[in-house]
Amino acid sequence: MSDIRRRRLPRPVREQLIIDAAIGVFAKRGYHASSVDEIAELAGISKPMVYLYLDSKEGLFLACLRRETERLVTAFRASAGPAPSPELRLRAGLLAFFTFVTEHPDSWVVLHRQASELSPAIAAELAQSRQAVLTEVSGVVRTCSAERAGPACAEDEADFVAYTLVGAADSLTDWMVLHPDEPPERITVRLMNMVWVGMRNVLDGEVWTTPAGEGVEGPATSPSLLVGTPARRVEGTDDHEQE
Repeated sequence: MSDIRRRRLPRPVREQLIIDAAIGVFAKRGYHASSVDEIAELAGISKPMVYLYLDSKEGLFLACLRRETERLVTAFRASAGPAPSPELRLRAGLLAFFTFVTEHPDSWVVLHRQASELSPAIAAELAQSRQAVLTEVSGVVRTCSAERAGPACAEDEADFVAYTLVGAADSLTDWMVLHPDEPPERITVRLMNMVWVGMRNVLDGEVWTTPAGEGVEGPATSPSLLVGTPARRVEGTDDHEQE
């Protein structure tokens, strides 16, 4: 019998050890193929005790989702919050995200690649977890807007930008698997190069509009998109469009 099995540990400590073991097993084998017996063995506890602590295999998976989401959100908030400028706030948040994915790959596999295929309860928890991340990113976007000149970004547009950023970051985690030597810092800079220049200009009131004759003007090409100010001249458009 291992030392960890023999030792009497406070319930919160024991639960964290069970969750640690479960994340490794779920990430390696997938939810359906994972065995509570294996999780119990790795955690140094009997199988009945796993059920006593966390009720069921589904309950254990939900506990994994909740803890890792909280860790991710806390890391994002702690990094982005103190940054002194909008772009540094966004950069800090993205770096925290990519660092979390790099340092906790099993956690990200559970959060990103498995949960959406499981039970309604797990899918609902995943949706709540994703919303927690989106709320943090939306807050950063609104703060970026508030600290720049011009009208504040509307809440629904801040959410639009947040969904775009989170979607891009999520997709890049698949790219990271193919490029394991790419450090979080470089991934962050490359994504900032893609999103911040355009985002900064939009927050300053500049938007893209469909060139004349290329399509029907509508809500998607409205000059009021995002900040409610007239469109500035977009580089590369014909002079007669500005007349």
